[in-house]
Amino acid sequence: MVKLRLDEIIRYPVTTESAVRLIESENKLAFIVDIKANKDGIKRAVEKLYQVKVDNVCTLIIRNQKKAFVKLKPEFKASDVAIKLGIL
Repeated sequence: MVKLRLDEIIRYPVTTESAVRLIESENKLAFIVDIKANKDGIKRAVEKLYQVKVDNVCTLIIRNQKKAFVKLKPEFKASDVAIKLGIL
């Protein structure tokens, strides 16, 4: 298994219209992540980089890209993180 640094796991946030809808309705953030990253690594990276607690991580691979949908715990707002990232 390849050991990735936290800043290598998260490549960039997804800023599509549907991703913004997920932020507002389901408290989820979407990221393009390294193809070799696993769910535990993605969870640790998001928690450390954005100082939040993650409830759940779902991943999807499309055309050699891995997309991660990260649901935050209810006490943290995805919209606050999105504002810091410049998505909203």
